[in-house]
Amino acid sequence: MIIKCIWEHNGGDSLLFADNFVGAFTRGASKNSALQKMPAEIRSYLRWKGASAPDSFEAEIIQEKQSELTVSDADSDVIFGSERKELCQSEYAELKVLALKSAQNFLTLYQAVPDKNKSCLPIRETFYGKAPRTAFEMYEHTKNVNDYYFGEIDIPADNEGDILTCRERGFASLENRPDFLKNTVFLGSYDEEWSLRKVLRRFIWHDRIHAKAMYRMAVKTFGPDAVPNVFRFDI
Repeated sequence: MIIKCIWEHNGGDSLLFADNFVGAFTRGASKNSALQKMPAEIRSYLRWKGASAPDSFEAEIIQEKQSELTVSDADSDVIFGSERKELCQSEYAELKVLALKSAQNFLTLYQAVPDKNKSCLPIRETFYGKAPRTAFEMYEHTKNVNDYYFGEIDIPADNEGDILTCRERGFASLENRPDFLKNTVFLGSYDEEWSLRKVLRRFIWHDRIHAKAMYRMAVKTFGPDAVPNVFRFDI
């Protein structure tokens, strides 16, 4: 199976996104490092979806973005060529189910952490400030992009309630717009281009980044069986 990859990089630091597995990604200090991680990421992603994986994968880079952002901290502003295309109702429904499954799984993981304010991780600076260390900080950071992501495509949203309910309200608000499946491309904050397809991908991608960090932190802090591996990470 071909993994169609978008390569975003700043010098050697690389983010690799799987265009045909929405939200799947790898990071590496080089393109080759990120590429080598991609088959394991796709197998993990397919286990999470409840789908079977083929025997072998081949990664193919179909788009490249040279970036000035801190991609080593997963700062990203790329829009895929495929994210400019209109959506049909069935494809939107499938992607929405995935984005809500991701939110529900993230909430399940967070709720399972024994102490939401305890962490063995060291303090680390990122482009947006200190990296979240505790389950509470990771959860709040992940939940609170809801109004930002929807706002970039001119959809009013908020961050009230849990990560699932605020995301559901955002989708309900989106669906009140009669032409939302046209997938209009908006020029949002910092001159970054956004579309509904990109928002759907960014939700799943952002959840995976911080769910993986939360799972690893919980295992290190509380033990290997402290929380369920709901995202089926290969760690």
